[in-house]
Amino acid sequence: MFDQVAKGYDRTNSVLSVGNDALWRIATVRAVAPGPGERILDLAAGTGTSSVALTKTGATVTAVDFSAGMIEVGRARHPEIEFVQADVTALPFKDGEFDAVTISFGLRNVQDPKKALAEMHRVLKPGGRLVICEFSKPPRAIFRAAYNAYLKYLMPIVVKVASSNSEAYDYLADSIRDWPDQSTLSQWIRGAGFSRVAHRNLTIGVVALHRGRKSATAPLVRRSRAAATPPTEQGAPKL
Repeated sequence: MFDQVAKGYDRTNSVLSVGNDALWRIATVRAVAPGPGERILDLAAGTGTSSVALTKTGATVTAVDFSAGMIEVGRARHPEIEFVQADVTALPFKDGEFDAVTISFGLRNVQDPKKALAEMHRVLKPGGRLVICEFSKPPRAIFRAAYNAYLKYLMPIVVKVASSNSEAYDYLADSIRDWPDQSTLSQWIRGAGFSRVAHRNLTIGVVALHRGRKSATAPLVRRSRAAATPPTEQGAPKL
């Protein structure tokens, strides 16, 4: 499904988010705070729009996505970015390779998000930073009700107009409703070994920005480079 929507993916995201995707991307980059010479791992990077934003201060970014179609479009648009096709639950990188790891609107599409968080922790250097931008639950009931109404009634209409393959987005609303709230995801991040875990809501809590740190004294568990085998699990569109 990712492959089928790759070409119009960024345009559809902008329409569905009413332009807020650009604001969320700015907030994510500020939270990652990439520095010159740092290595940043951008997971579920799609066509690389988020990855390019992370390079502005001189950081080196590796963009990872599960979809060959997304990567094909990304490489054509951003040849300066290194793209890697991989499963986020079995990353083909050594322990402690990256200064920061980030994932935007992709964690909820992973079959085992806790395993993915453990992999993010593994590939981070001691003291490394984690930033997750993901859909969440508006804390106020009135906003939660309005958002659920948008997902149920308005979004399917918008998708039919904006997307090149509207059927591929049928799952989107259900995945957002089924995703846990801010506190639960924070618990998962702590469970993966991260400290200094915190979050802040964006757009009245429709989206939450989560952060964590790998301990500066965390030992590196020696592990050989994971085999870069072709992905086998099924993905679904992520906004």
